[in-house]
Amino acid sequence: MSYKAPVRDLLFSLTEAAEFARLEAAFPAADAETVAAVLEAAGSFSADVLAPLNRPGDVAGARFENGRVRAAPGFAAAYGGFAQGGWNGLSADPRFGGQGLPKALEIAVFEMIQASNMAFGLCPMLTLAAIEALSAHGTDRQKALYLPRLVSGEWTGTMNLTEPQSGSDLGGITTRAEPDGDGGYRLTGQKIYITWGDHDVAENIIHLVLARLPGAPVGSRGLSLFLAPKVLVSEDGSLGVANTLRPASIEHKLGIHASPTCVMLFEDAKAELVSAPNQGLAAMFVMMNAARLQVGVQGVAIAERAYQQALAFSLERKQGRSAWTGASPSRLFDHPDVRRSLMLMKARIEAARGLCLSTAVAADLARFATNPVDREAARMREDLLTPIAKAWSTDMGVETASMALQIHGGMGFIEETGAAQHYRDARILPIYEGTNGIQAIDLMGRKLAIGKGKAVRELVAEIFPTASALKSADDAWLHTIGARLEAGLAAVQSATGWMLERRGHAQPDALAGATPYLKLLGDVIGGWMLAKGALAASQHIAAGEGDKDYWRTRIGLARVFSEQVLAQAPALSQAVSQGSIDLFRATPESMGA
Repeated sequence: MSYKAPVRDLLFSLTEAAEFARLEAAFPAADAETVAAVLEAAGSFSADVLAPLNRPGDVAGARFENGRVRAAPGFAAAYGGFAQGGWNGLSADPRFGGQGLPKALEIAVFEMIQASNMAFGLCPMLTLAAIEALSAHGTDRQKALYLPRLVSGEWTGTMNLTEPQSGSDLGGITTRAEPDGDGGYRLTGQKIYITWGDHDVAENIIHLVLARLPGAPVGSRGLSLFLAPKVLVSEDGSLGVANTLRPASIEHKLGIHASPTCVMLFEDAKAELVSAPNQGLAAMFVMMNAARLQVGVQGVAIAERAYQQALAFSLERKQGRSAWTGASPSRLFDHPDVRRSLMLMKARIEAARGLCLSTAVAADLARFATNPVDREAARMREDLLTPIAKAWSTDMGVETASMALQIHGGMGFIEETGAAQHYRDARILPIYEGTNGIQAIDLMGRKLAIGKGKAVRELVAEIFPTASALKSADDAWLHTIGARLEAGLAAVQSATGWMLERRGHAQPDALAGATPYLKLLGDVIGGWMLAKGALAASQHIAAGEGDKDYWRTRIGLARVFSEQVLAQAPALSQAVSQGSIDLFRATPESMGA
């Protein structure tokens, strides 16, 4: 089916949920007219160019031929249009050819790119992350030499971490980096699961690689970050001979078939050091965190695409008798349970969209707020929200794609309808760029440790006024939303107190509760995003502005979410505090090994 870019919903989430206006001082060029024009243009490109390639790309897939990777049909031409349109440089530094616009706007644009064709979107997504890493840790020479071509999209970037024996625990990496005697290095080793590690859509690929120098400390403390181009680059920026690195194969995967996932071999490949020796993981975390937020956006994107297809099917397919009108046969859309499912899907999408865009606004403020106090507060908020945005949004993407399949019934299980592709594509999202369990551990460990829960306390304090405003509203429907949000905040406070107490002297208990704790925070933050939207919608209705049905639906979405998701917050708080004793007592034999 066709993809309809949700520009109106994105604008609403940017302005009402993510509070985009907070960026006005830092980004005066990003006025309302400019933002709307950028989103409209990106939506047209996504719907008209990328979306038609999604299903054919899934069927054809990327190909490994004669030692090189060939992109799915049509992808090279589409990538050329993408680069020519300047979409790779929206938030990049103007010194290197970027447009200097907010990251929040870039995130909104990339939701549409990922929704229209996630396999395609993975290529520029990692290039954006490489741009951030080099901008933060590259030398002046590296920035001048590599960033302009990455920003323009002429070259693409990759992230090389995982090895056959070293997955999430990067301390086991064995790829070697030997000094070459001329100020450079030679890389030798194997990397796996390298997204778009080789292709024919751009003239060069810049690989960022974690490797180990001679005599480096064991574990992750001994990792350094290196830059190794597919084609060697002269000091004047011209391309030379091919480097001694190559793809050994591409993986045969459950989904994202048109995104080549490569096994990469570095065979005495030329490279240069990025950042300081043995500081590679810190530098790579810039890239990883950028990618984690983008993966969260992929969760929103695939959910939006699956929802649109399910909604269209529900309007076309006729089955049974309508409980409201008595009409028979009735559209699936006119069955209460189907409409409940669709509204719950859309409510979760809007909640995750607001969460991801709010994380991006915090990232913008952390870099460009006018005073250091505001920058530090924004950095802490960005750090807190990033693992939640990645994990909660991608879990939501899988759940929503599954619900979309359910609405299709048996037709959803048939590949020809295309609904199954969204479910298959979505399933990688909770796995890559740090599994969602790792995101939960990061939240419980690093992020909760900041000021002994300061980041969470400040978040809760910011949400309470929204709950109070809803509870004091004349509209009883708004009052219900506020009451549920307030109860959710109480659950967060209780669970946070328990987590802080247990992580100090009973670490297994805190680790056992980490995933439900992340879900609890995600549910409450998502409810806050929708609650802010409901307040804004009620004000538009009172003022007689715009499409009253649209505003009423925004309130309805917040009510559906509050009653069917936020209502579970007290139970989630109990799940957080269950502890680990039952897990400790379980043996492999008792579990059926």
